[in-house]
Amino acid sequence: MYQYVLFDLDGTLTDPKIGICTSVQYALKDVGIEVENLDLLEPFIGPPLKDSFMKYYHMSAEEADQAIAKYRERFSTIGLYENTMYPGIDRLLKKLKESGIILAIASSKPTVFVEKILKHFELYTYFSVVVGKEL
Repeated sequence: MYQYVLFDLDGTLTDPKIGICTSVQYALKDVGIEVENLDLLEPFIGPPLKDSFMKYYHMSAEEADQAIAKYRERFSTIGLYENTMYPGIDRLLKKLKESGIILAIASSKPTVFVEKILKHFELYTYFSVVVGKEL
């Protein structure tokens, strides 16, 4: 039997599409780029934001940093709560924890946001370790 289980947040415990894609849309609009179809912004889910802004919208590093600041303006207050928890995740985590398995979560999302999302969905107490990146 396993002693430890490591999870990712986005796409594993929750579906972050609306929060992430709408926040990317908000950041792009600030620089005059209109993207109506959120499906086109799905490639932003997972990889570091800076890389995605530079790759998909050919921004310089400085422009990408400004886009990230705008993204976080919306994401930090609204977007992080626009996740949807996948059905049964809470029951799975509870069973794993009750069986003595140590649960950890690692994410490319900043730790402060990971913690807020886990607390919002009442999942935080299941994890012994929560690691994300720095803002």
